[in-house]
Amino acid sequence: MGMYPFLFRAVLTRMDPETAHHAAMIVIRALGLPGVRELTRRFAAPSPVLRTRALGLDFESPFGVAAGFDKNVTGAAGLHSLGFGHVEVGTVTAIPQPGNPRPRLFRLVPDRAVVNRMGFNNQGAEVAALRLLRLRRRRSRPVLGANIGKSRVVDVAAAAADYLRSARLLAPIADYLVVNVSSPNTPGLRGLQAVETLRPLLASVRDASGETPLLVKIAPDLPDEEVTAITLLARDLGLAGIIATNTTISRDDLRTEPAVVAAAGDGGLSGAPLRRRSLEVLRRVRAAVPDSDFCVISVGGVETGDDVQERLDAGATLVQGYTAFLYRGPLWARQINRRLVELRRGTARG
Repeated sequence: MGMYPFLFRAVLTRMDPETAHHAAMIVIRALGLPGVRELTRRFAAPSPVLRTRALGLDFESPFGVAAGFDKNVTGAAGLHSLGFGHVEVGTVTAIPQPGNPRPRLFRLVPDRAVVNRMGFNNQGAEVAALRLLRLRRRRSRPVLGANIGKSRVVDVAAAAADYLRSARLLAPIADYLVVNVSSPNTPGLRGLQAVETLRPLLASVRDASGETPLLVKIAPDLPDEEVTAITLLARDLGLAGIIATNTTISRDDLRTEPAVVAAAGDGGLSGAPLRRRSLEVLRRVRAAVPDSDFCVISVGGVETGDDVQERLDAGATLVQGYTAFLYRGPLWARQINRRLVELRRGTARG
């Protein structure tokens, strides 16, 4: 990781986390520019050994960027140049919205974790669709997923129509689509995970999505039996798969001083503390639907190439990360991809 840990602790931790993220995105966007992109790719592109087939698509690596990092489809080309095999943009809402008041992003450095209550801040599905369309025209690009959520001003009772607005705009352009019903930062959203509510919502979005693979993203805080029930529902509706998991509302077993945790307040916790539960949910999802054609994307607490391989061994089709990017720096995807190659070559020799 070189100088990055020192730089992170000496400089970036003194900046407001959201300001630091915006600064990083300026650099990432620059890495996606013609000429710069090609040079970066020479250094960071995944080995052909890591090519993965999923959702009817070819991924350069099984490791990609989770939703939340590139909310407005501005950094996908740069993230691709850094070695990520796919980028899931969003969460996108049908109606543009500023999100919750700042500050709304907090580091828990001793836990290598983040608390966020961003509130789906984004420029809306129409803007996202235009930017995705431009990206699709590029000869070299990552697989592009679009994560859609409920607009805050829309009542939960009208959620289906709101999701459908986004789906109709984004499904024809995205490589895959994700229904996000598991963020803790939009009032009433997680209630949509109840099977009797979720069934008609997913069926409607599925019908609007046409041939575009559709997945649903679930929370780690669900009881085990509900994880199984939603997984079976997704299979029965003909969805392409499940993304497990979103952030957690739990604050158990943290190393960070309780006063610091309390000051961060409400929101979703992501990062290393989520590792154990995310892995448990992955195993439960895969046990419910062992069919390898059913795509399971594992996210939560992933930090190293060994973590990624552990998820793949546990039944994940693909793996995503986000929070560790903030702690490990711009070479993170390259490091993970190189470690995955080492592990595969070691297995082959064994």
